[in-house]
Amino acid sequence: MATIAPMRYAWLMTAWHVKSHQSWKHCVNQSISQAGYSELPRSNGFLIIEANGGLNQQRLSICDAVAVAGLLNATLVIPMFHLNSVWRDSSKFGDIFDEGFFIYALRNNVNVIKELPEDVLARFDNNISNIVNLRVKAWSSPTYYIQKVLPKLLQMGAVRIAPFSNRLAQAVPSSIQGLRCLANYEALRFSQPIRTLAEKMVDRMVKNSSMSGGKYVSVHLRFEKDMVAFSCCIYDGGEEEKREMDIARERGWRGKFNKTGRIIRPGAIRMDGKCPLTPLEVGMMLRGMGFDNTTSVYIAAGKIYKAEKFMAPLRQLFPLLETKETLALPEELAPFKGHSSRLAALDYTVCLNSEVFVTTQGGNFPHFLMGHRRYFFGGHAKTIKPDKRKLALLFDSPNIRWEYFKRQMQEMLHHSDLKGIEMKKPSSSLYTFPIPDCMCKQVEPGKSDRSTPIII
Repeated sequence: MATIAPMRYAWLMTAWHVKSHQSWKHCVNQSISQAGYSELPRSNGFLIIEANGGLNQQRLSICDAVAVAGLLNATLVIPMFHLNSVWRDSSKFGDIFDEGFFIYALRNNVNVIKELPEDVLARFDNNISNIVNLRVKAWSSPTYYIQKVLPKLLQMGAVRIAPFSNRLAQAVPSSIQGLRCLANYEALRFSQPIRTLAEKMVDRMVKNSSMSGGKYVSVHLRFEKDMVAFSCCIYDGGEEEKREMDIARERGWRGKFNKTGRIIRPGAIRMDGKCPLTPLEVGMMLRGMGFDNTTSVYIAAGKIYKAEKFMAPLRQLFPLLETKETLALPEELAPFKGHSSRLAALDYTVCLNSEVFVTTQGGNFPHFLMGHRRYFFGGHAKTIKPDKRKLALLFDSPNIRWEYFKRQMQEMLHHSDLKGIEMKKPSSSLYTFPIPDCMCKQVEPGKSDRSTPIII
């Protein structure tokens, strides 16, 4: 066994071959943040925003709010979180993120305060709802904010924008992008309780991965009931599955899928690569790529649909499989129960520190993770983003041979390698593609030190 282990370790370490000339380093602090303290210009007023959605949609809103506050020379009030009907998480900013550190890290660029001063609130009869709520269109330009929002801010002294998700255009001047970089990659870190448990979980994953040199694979598995229901895909549950999915769709989306004239074609949806991968399909894909049963795997997910049935084959393929429920003790997880964003923060941190990250269904979680992994690890995101159209054809082919399937998976892995380092296009998200706005080219080739966990 001792002679085989180094080969397995080598496979996990050489799944990607990063070219030395492709090395990048983060340079946010050098570009727009200085040491010490510098006094900011007199504020034009107070900006109040409401972040909605799950953990990473909230993150997007927060970082965009920092950018808009900088653009308007406004004082940003710590964002409020909308109690979403889907996420049902009552957490406040300070429950998820380190409030004090956030304010401190932005001190030279944007003034941030915990709450609106009493004298200002008194002008609005001590009711924040009396502050004018500006309905800003999605993806609004900096020019729009200067022409439409700034006059109201100067006139009223305080404005609200709720909801605020996706309210700032992707393509903005470098100074505004710099504030997004600073907010997302330097100022936003998780609260102390989340960081403490997350660090323990990362340490346990590393110790559990001794056969692969402390390296592990993380998988964002989107196979929760609501995801399966929303996709309108059919698995193998027959009438019982159909009944459960119909109930879930009606509860979550109230008639959206029953509109007159709407035709749902599950087969076409699958061939278009839009069906969530099952745990078994994820396992087959990884085994085809060369990850064997000594590979440690961490599954980041909510409550998996029919977990006992669907997770069993994945556990057979990868016996060294962990989730937050198996990695953390029940008493450690207890304070986080019922708070989906805090639980997602634990998953996020463990995935961030993995050697390889696998995304299976898209969404803000993997997009932000790809960006963070590029930012912290030399610009290269070791992320497997599968071609689900090709996978559907391969999985549904009755006469496919294992050797052919393996070759196709190796090609898919190679394609992910080529996509590991990508420059941001004008319409792309900085939160997924931090190069070149948040990162500088490394003159001399260097390696990122992953021996110390990244706990954000």
